[in-house]
Amino acid sequence: MATSAAPTPEALVADLVLLLDLEPRGNDRFVGRRKKGGSGRVFGGQAIAQALGAAERTVDEDRHCHSLHCYFLRGGSEDYEIDFKVERDFDGGSFSNRRVVASQQGQPILNLTASFQTTQHGLEHQLPVMPAVPGPDELKSDATLRRELSELLPNHYRDRLLTPWPIDTRPVEPRDWMEPRKSDAVTHSWFRTVAELPDDPRVHRAVLAYASDMHLLSTSTRPHGVNWYRGEIKAASLDHAIWFHEPFRADEWLLAVTDSPWAGGSRGFNRGQIFSADGRLVASTAQEGLIRLVEPKAKG
Repeated sequence: MATSAAPTPEALVADLVLLLDLEPRGNDRFVGRRKKGGSGRVFGGQAIAQALGAAERTVDEDRHCHSLHCYFLRGGSEDYEIDFKVERDFDGGSFSNRRVVASQQGQPILNLTASFQTTQHGLEHQLPVMPAVPGPDELKSDATLRRELSELLPNHYRDRLLTPWPIDTRPVEPRDWMEPRKSDAVTHSWFRTVAELPDDPRVHRAVLAYASDMHLLSTSTRPHGVNWYRGEIKAASLDHAIWFHEPFRADEWLLAVTDSPWAGGSRGFNRGQIFSADGRLVASTAQEGLIRLVEPKAKG
């Protein structure tokens, strides 16, 4: 039986751009598309990026998003589209503020607030220096790492792991997911789309928002040597924040530096700094997530 050819990098990125685009329905309402071939829970980064896109479509193009804050309320289902309703809370001389409710089947799954600003000039400084780490060309690609992991896992994990992704993530400290060792709660990962994106800055912000949910929550598990694939923990994002500092391109290498200064009460707190390859701090992120230990089932 002939098998279908794997999608090209350009097709993967085109599908991502389409996924993060929205269909307007009037009265500041929008619909976010389903992920092609998706089955399961909606990836948090998708809901964030689509909610940001809904907010952006209600402000003037000369106002760019400089920060967003959101709460995950319920797990979304990839069986349904996502409905977005935007409230225009404020439009001032320099700033605008928007609230977005994302819903499925009449139930809210995410609330987002975003702030927008016209381009202005003022005092400038950058305190963090990009860490000196190996470059992306020295590291294994995301596809290679997932293929190696898939060979160690039961069959029901393999299809998802072997599905091509539109974003190539290259961790500096790749994790042994089968026998994770306790390590510092710090990670460094390069990422970019696998093909070129359109020049629209809103597309690049949407892709960074999408990818930012890939680098945070697992950081708070590193000091504890626990493993998702062995069913030792349940985890879910509770909230998410992004501050956009400077222009960037998400189809050029970006370095995500994450740390987790605290965990407790079945929650883990994580922070991130995202640098361009030339050392500019282009965004900062933060997230608290649920990390709940799973009690082993008694053997009967």
